[in-house]
Amino acid sequence: MESERPPAGKQWLVVCLCAQWCGVCKDYRQGFEDLAASHPEARFVWLDIEDREDVAGDLDIETFPSLLISDAQHARFLGPLLPQLPVLSRLLVSLQRTGPAPVAVSAQAQALRDRILAAGL
Repeated sequence: MESERPPAGKQWLVVCLCAQWCGVCKDYRQGFEDLAASHPEARFVWLDIEDREDVAGDLDIETFPSLLISDAQHARFLGPLLPQLPVLSRLLVSLQRTGPAPVAVSAQAQALRDRILAAGL
């Protein structure tokens, strides 16, 4: 079965995995949403892992914010990231410059990516 793809025109998926109780996430959210405007090639999604356990699955997040970044086919990054928007922007640009990935960074990251897309987030 072929993995689902991000919506047409949005070849990248950037998901912030957060929790409503997390103060760092609350502070990060507006900037995360603002950053989406400077990356029209990507769909930015805010995912509260406690509200959407059906999507998060058994993912164990130890540090917030954690991010999932995916190209059109494969998860390219899954992990914590400093809550500094320039760091996220540089990481996304760096991944885009390396070109398509032949495989996902991990099976867990790919499965999360596929659940997010299947949920229509």
